Amino acid sequence: MIGFPKKKTQVSAEVLIRFIWVSSFLAMIFTLPPLGLFLGFYFLTGELVLGAAIGFGLHFVILAFSGRISKIITQFMS
Repeated sequence: MIGFPKKKTQVSAEVLIRFIWVSSFLAMIFTLPPLGLFLGFYFLTGELVLGAAIGFGLHFVILAFSGRISKIITQFMS
């Protein structure tokens, strides 16, 4: 049978705090700019569908660079 290594149960507080901060920054970067663009476009022009398409598109463009963004934030927090 396959023997899996035991999971690491002791994680330092520093690693957990860094994980929480990086995750929070990533969540803000992924959601706030597309949401702001969507709401701004919607309130200025009244076009709901076009604003949603632009916000949705920007969200996935940012997601395409999520690995690079995560590395930069992690380096900054270290």
